[in-house]
Amino acid sequence: MANYRKDDSAPKAASSPKGGNTKTGKKKKKHPVAYTIFLFFFCIFVAGMLTVIIVGTSVLSYIDSNVNGNVLVDLDTYKNSQNQTSIMYAYDDDENIIELARLHGEENRIWVDYDEMPQNLLWAFVCLEDRRFYDHSGVDWIRTIGVLVKPSAKGQGGSTITQQLIKNLTDDKDATFNRKFHEIIRALNLEMNYSKKDILEAYLNTIPLGAGCYGVKTAAETYFGKSVSELTLLECATLAGITQAPYSQNPYVNFEKCMDRKNTCLYWMKTEGKISEETYNKYKAMNVKVLAKGTATASEEKKEDIDILSWYEEYVIDQVIADLQKEYGYDYHEAWRKVYYGGLSIYAAVDLDVQNTLESIYAKRSGFPYSRTDSKGKLPESAMTIMDYQGRIVALVGGTGEKNTNRAYNRATDTRAKRQPGSSIKPLSVYAPAVDLGLVTANSTILEKALTLNGKPWPRNFNGDHGSGSYITVQNALVRSLNTVPARILKEQLGVQASFKYCNENFHLNLSEGDKDLSPLVVGGTNTGCTTLEMAAAFATFGNGGRYYEPYSYYKVTDRNGNIVLDRSNELPQQSIKESTADSMLSMLTAAVTQSNGTAYGSKISGFQTFAKTGTTSDNCDKWYCGGTPHYVCAVWYGYDLPSNLYTGATNPSKTIFKYVFSKLHTGLSSKSFDDVKKSVDNAINSAQGD
Repeated sequence: MANYRKDDSAPKAASSPKGGNTKTGKKKKKHPVAYTIFLFFFCIFVAGMLTVIIVGTSVLSYIDSNVNGNVLVDLDTYKNSQNQTSIMYAYDDDENIIELARLHGEENRIWVDYDEMPQNLLWAFVCLEDRRFYDHSGVDWIRTIGVLVKPSAKGQGGSTITQQLIKNLTDDKDATFNRKFHEIIRALNLEMNYSKKDILEAYLNTIPLGAGCYGVKTAAETYFGKSVSELTLLECATLAGITQAPYSQNPYVNFEKCMDRKNTCLYWMKTEGKISEETYNKYKAMNVKVLAKGTATASEEKKEDIDILSWYEEYVIDQVIADLQKEYGYDYHEAWRKVYYGGLSIYAAVDLDVQNTLESIYAKRSGFPYSRTDSKGKLPESAMTIMDYQGRIVALVGGTGEKNTNRAYNRATDTRAKRQPGSSIKPLSVYAPAVDLGLVTANSTILEKALTLNGKPWPRNFNGDHGSGSYITVQNALVRSLNTVPARILKEQLGVQASFKYCNENFHLNLSEGDKDLSPLVVGGTNTGCTTLEMAAAFATFGNGGRYYEPYSYYKVTDRNGNIVLDRSNELPQQSIKESTADSMLSMLTAAVTQSNGTAYGSKISGFQTFAKTGTTSDNCDKWYCGGTPHYVCAVWYGYDLPSNLYTGATNPSKTIFKYVFSKLHTGLSSKSFDDVKKSVDNAINSAQGD
């Protein structure tokens, strides 16, 4: 038997054939199931902690950089622009500047300085709304946690005066965690950059206080007929009490509830030591005296009648707001506030004579054909946009009758007012693209016969037939507004994709993907529809050598110091179609007016070349006329607001309206040709390019 030293290793036992161990071998240890589970969850825990640390570090870094960084909410800019009325101007025929409108906004709001406010007013709001206002740094963490722990607890809410100010200035009141998170950051940043005095002053000038009042100055005048400095303790407490529910608990809506809140304010003023027990008991039993609703406010603030803006002026406001959002990244509320309170000077591109003439005609429905009312007793409506050939919107109207309200439904420009263009889309969707790509000419002959789709003939012509079966020219088909010929051109030569691209990228009709089909592009039965503004801008390309200009309603906007904010002058066009294509289309569209079988026949303006394309939807709910002279291009729509059959037969009311309006506008105008139009466009482009 071999001898081994103690430190020698014994030889390993051979493994059994079945994988077991011999008696002399060590058994293989197995980890308990509990240990495996523990290890799994421990790994998840470690990964989770690392994620929390990484995310937490990023969040803390973001919070620190924003709280201690640049000013996020600029009170100085807001205060400076608060009382600055924006003014809209226009130019007359002699290039003199004329004031059109002063933009006040719908909020009754006038700024009052902190030093003009009585101490009772300051303490009334602080004691009722934010008793630790002078102790916290923008966020009262005690109150915030208290609200989270016990949301139903009575008393002050979780938002401090600073946080409420943020909501008032940004108009962001969504009940979301993301909104609350950014509100807290902004509040902390605000307190890093402004004093408590600045914050309280801004808060008291922006808080909604019911009856259309924003800020204590207009509220004092509306409810009590006096300036802020003259307010009594009772009146101060009443104003502070309105803040909880300004629209439902102001003294005009619920006087008893308003007085209850007044007493709550007095109680907290007493509790905080700002008034005595005796004073509290005295004023608790008293009701405030409020002016009758609608009574004139302080004499120096005489209330003016509301000015009704024209259709054009309202569109200028819409376009300036949209351009401010695009140019400066404002949200809608910020851009709206800039227009109404930013002290801007807006120079409208309107032609006052044309606009006044157009509004007068539409207000009286002068020259309109007889129309029957719909099932609700409503007459058909109409809208019209008139432009020059370089993008200037000369005039527009969004409805018939006297305009007696602001922010009215504008059927000329509002995206909600889009209507199917019918056959007026054919020059844009089929004929111009096909000519531009060299597929057809005005003299090309096409089989005038319906296609066979799914075993059935399509489309029908306006008279109900499926085509003559003979070959006719492209110009003949356009003049008569046949459906069969453009259907064949689109299906067999042009293709839906190319047609749709021209409509949206070249003519900017903004059709939807659902319109990428034969029917919408041939007969204008689009899902999206068009506005008269879009159609007028698109048809202008046929008269100016194929250039598309984005429509504009103002030349420039300046701030109160005269600095340019927005500038629409000297903008360059897009070469939408070839000049030769534009000339060919102009010739064919002129034939639609001059030839006796043309759908626009009879609409020629005496003494001026006139081109046009009419449109009627298959259900006879919409009538269009798009065209113009060398002076102006336009689009007219006619129909019921709630789509319904117009029962006009072959008569096109839009053509009648065009003839009446343009005859008035062209009286006394000088002779002009489309060659003159193209020369003017060329000169403008060269000037803009600095040649």
